[in-house]
Amino acid sequence: MKYKKHVFICTNQKPAPKRSCGEEQGMALVDAFKEGLKNRGLQIEIRAQKTGCLDVCAFGPSMVVYPEGVFYGNVQLSDVEEIIESHLVNDQPVERLKLAV
Repeated sequence: MKYKKHVFICTNQKPAPKRSCGEEQGMALVDAFKEGLKNRGLQIEIRAQKTGCLDVCAFGPSMVVYPEGVFYGNVQLSDVEEIIESHLVNDQPVERLKLAV
């Protein structure tokens, strides 16, 4: 099955003192995206899943949306609905969270 969009949310765990997306609510973000997509009936067209390190640890929690390749940083649970509605549904990336990678 080919998805219109694929969302990868970092859940990597790194040993202290490094910052780690997994410790910064990575799995909670995965669950929130999956729930938000399911509530809109979009889980068939858009897949959200956990991933390992995206190599932007200083900006975590981080995620990337494909096929666009848009990276987001410092993503909070309160940002999930905005990302779903703006970017995943309406193809308008959330500029305030975008990373220049």
